Amino acid sequence: MDHFLPKRFFNCLARSTSTVLLSLSLFLPQLSNAAVPQKHEDFPQGVSAINPGSELWREVRRRDGSGEFNEVNQGLLVNELLHEIRKGQQMPQGTSQVDQVDGGVLINAQGKRWALFRMTTLADYSAIAIAVIFVIITLFFVIRGKVPIEGGLSGNVVKRFSDYERVVHWTLAIVFLFLAISGLILLLGRPLLIPLFGKDLFALLASASKEGHNLFGPLFLVSLIMMLISFGRRNIYEKGDLTWLLKGGGLIGKGHVSGGFFNMGEKTWYWMVILIGLVISISGLVLVSPNFGQSRLIMEFTHIVHVVSGMILIVVSIGHMYLGSIGSEGALEGMKSGYVDIKWADAHHDRWGKHCHEQDLIVSAEEYARLQGQTGNISEPATEQGK
Repeated sequence: MDHFLPKRFFNCLARSTSTVLLSLSLFLPQLSNAAVPQKHEDFPQGVSAINPGSELWREVRRRDGSGEFNEVNQGLLVNELLHEIRKGQQMPQGTSQVDQVDGGVLINAQGKRWALFRMTTLADYSAIAIAVIFVIITLFFVIRGKVPIEGGLSGNVVKRFSDYERVVHWTLAIVFLFLAISGLILLLGRPLLIPLFGKDLFALLASASKEGHNLFGPLFLVSLIMMLISFGRRNIYEKGDLTWLLKGGGLIGKGHVSGGFFNMGEKTWYWMVILIGLVISISGLVLVSPNFGQSRLIMEFTHIVHVVSGMILIVVSIGHMYLGSIGSEGALEGMKSGYVDIKWADAHHDRWGKHCHEQDLIVSAEEYARLQGQTGNISEPATEQGK
């Protein structure tokens, strides 16, 4: 018996081993498949564990007022948003102890669509508008160059703006430039500035821009009202303005067309600043004061209005700054010292220039040089010269 024990033992061991190996060959593939991260709708790259609550939140996010699936897409047309506002359409409301507009909305699925619209469509068109105006100005400067005064400046000047009027102008201009730059950082800064400064520095810059934008916004409205009071009467349209517009202010072709104290172009720019500036100010106040009953749809539409109106002023102001500085000889002096050369007045504002000659308001070059730094002793500009 002792002779057959090892043989029987090894036969039993062989059968047991075969059974184990066969079982492993059947079980291991299943174990391997289980170890591979499973595909999931929320995590297409694969996850090793699926959040059991993800299905619940997905359904909450996707359901509209009728309970039907509402796919969030990347497009958002302004007319669709207006249509929703007119209908008074709201996100599906639940029951909440929070007593405020949309307080019962658990997940705002519309927000994703709006965010994509702002980061793509709104930002892209804004960048294109700025690029186009710079291209136009560059081409105009290359083709036409600086608009000169025939025969050059005389050195004899006439007072055009008082110190107070220049303070009002520069206050509005500086506040507007700050708001424009900070707003553009918030709208376009992410793809442009992160590669230059990195995420941390851009985050600091964006945060400062947001706080500064909100802080200086009301100052823009105040300076806008000051501008309306100070310059409104002299910017009323009058006979001859339409002729100036049809001839492009003399920029097209040679010579300059007739103009009063302010010409048609300046008046149009002035009223654009006032009217569009009021739209910017009101929409800005709606955005920074969300506790007056505005729904999410109202806030989203107001954001569009604020950005579009702001971009219009930014684009046109770039042209205004060009024409008021390097684009036209002698133009900047009016807002620097308050005085302009009489030949500039005759060329661009001939009716006002004629009034200055008749009323003997011209200051000689010698007198002007002597009175530099003593502008308080110089008479105020005539205010009835819009003829």
